[in-house]
Amino acid sequence: MLLVLCVDLDDDLGRKTGLETPAVGRDAVEAGAVALATADPEDSDVNVLFEGVHLYDDLAPEETVEVAAVTGLEGSDVQANRAVGEEVDEVLAGLQTGEEVRAVVVTDGAQDESVLPVIRSRVRIDSVRRVVVRQAQDLESMYYTIKQVLNDPETRGTILVPLGVLLLIYPLAVLASFLGLPGAVLGLSSAALGLYALFRGLGLADVVDDLVERARDSLYTGRVTLITYVVAAALLLIGGVEGVNRLAEYRQTAGGSLPVTSVVAALVNGAATWFAAAGLTSSVGQITDEYLHDQFEWQYLNAPFYVLAIAAVLYALSGFFLQTVSLPTLAAVLTGGTLMSVLSTLAFAIIEGREESEDGDVRAA
Repeated sequence: MLLVLCVDLDDDLGRKTGLETPAVGRDAVEAGAVALATADPEDSDVNVLFEGVHLYDDLAPEETVEVAAVTGLEGSDVQANRAVGEEVDEVLAGLQTGEEVRAVVVTDGAQDESVLPVIRSRVRIDSVRRVVVRQAQDLESMYYTIKQVLNDPETRGTILVPLGVLLLIYPLAVLASFLGLPGAVLGLSSAALGLYALFRGLGLADVVDDLVERARDSLYTGRVTLITYVVAAALLLIGGVEGVNRLAEYRQTAGGSLPVTSVVAALVNGAATWFAAAGLTSSVGQITDEYLHDQFEWQYLNAPFYVLAIAAVLYALSGFFLQTVSLPTLAAVLTGGTLMSVLSTLAFAIIEGREESEDGDVRAA
């Protein structure tokens, strides 16, 4: 048996005519179509109901056919789909047939077709007929597609944010021209678009969300690293400034243009001690947090020694290029830094190995 099912997801038929649904049978569906056309001639669901009657008349001579109109609810798509499912169950329960029921679903666009999975879970669907007025071909589907795009948070942010920035450029440029700052506004607008394009292109949204979540967790759980990272960032900033100052001093002393190696060496020499302090601060904070949360391992203590060794090597090497550190001193620092890192690694590895063996002996006992 074939069931021609006319779907009115937002219940125009019931709201505008007062008729009860589901409407089952050719006469009931035709009466509903006439009533809806009388109440609202521009409603596209009128075409859906008449198409259902038309299909019934075409197929009735060839096989057993029934036609029915089911409606949902206005407003909520979820509740509307549930209402359609309940009315489909009511229609199927009222069919007096021992044959397998198959359905031809008639809709007026993509919005009503969102209920197809609900219908398919109850009856096999042979085909879907979308009815639209010829003068407005695909108009409702276009409207529904645009509506879905604007309701999706990710798509909305991708499309509307750059569009909003572009639309703001002209009024901001007019305001800037009035204030005498046209270049600044255009530059800021271009920078905003560029940063947004890089942000979306590199997929940094998840990274930023993860950083924010970790910062919030650190704040609520009292992690020391939250403070030490802030202090380390301040020290890095100071180190950068000191590096630039050292470069300015060296350029003034040299009294001319500097080779690339001297520029890099001056920047590193001025910033090395501050960068080392930042590394020590952050590593001590991380070690403290691991200890407080019972996740401490001896190998974590390698970090401060590595930071000191690397800072000493960079400071001495940059000083050598700036001719403030002699070659024997550079060799001594390189040797000392290497020995410090190797000995710390060996020492903490031995300590951790002994602790693991002692724990194993305790468990065996």
